[in-house]
Amino acid sequence: MTSQNELVAMMREIAESLRARPEDDDTLATVTRLASEKLPNVDFASISLLSPDGVPETLAPTDEVILQADSMQYELGQGPCLDAAQSGVTVRTADVGSDERWPEYGPRAATLGVAGQMAVHIYATRSSSAALNLYSATAGAFDDSMHIAELFASHAAVALGFSRSVETLKEALGTRNVIGLAIGMTMERYGLDEERAFSFLVRVSQTSNVKLRIVAEEIVRQASSGENRLNEAAQSGH
Repeated sequence: MTSQNELVAMMREIAESLRARPEDDDTLATVTRLASEKLPNVDFASISLLSPDGVPETLAPTDEVILQADSMQYELGQGPCLDAAQSGVTVRTADVGSDERWPEYGPRAATLGVAGQMAVHIYATRSSSAALNLYSATAGAFDDSMHIAELFASHAAVALGFSRSVETLKEALGTRNVIGLAIGMTMERYGLDEERAFSFLVRVSQTSNVKLRIVAEEIVRQASSGENRLNEAAQSGH
């Protein structure tokens, strides 16, 4: 049994480790690694992500055997990881091999050495949901640790949300920078002021049905390579 002081110290370490990982891929790997290293009786961990069309995918598995166990659940359409991701609640079993909730998956998972299994819902949006999958070779391994796993999952959810926010911000800043660069190049190339240069980019975007960012990237690329395919469109903007 983990003491209160040990739990506080563990969660502090986990939170600090997760905050230090700004990239999504690194954050996912850190979540599963910390789960397998820090949570009681967890031997292996992975994350199941359900796409908008309901197709499941395994992310950041800590061992190949868990990738197999996850894949079994996806193939059979049953198992703790699917139930947790779909329902939004924690799903736990002391001995998956004899659990009647998953008559096909359970015995097959047991052949991989899986005994105790727990899946904790991490987050859900309108387009996707995810669960943290925890595996143990010991039956009854998670009988007393569900609250710890759920607390860990709440930290993971915050970290993953922060990571996605950072990536969104980076993308927005990158878009702003490339559009500003393209405006400057258009002003210099065609003798336009800033307002007309921006209007030109917008016109090209609308007439070609291409996002403004893509148009800007193409202008920058052409300027770097000496191409001038947008000259005709530029002349129509005068």
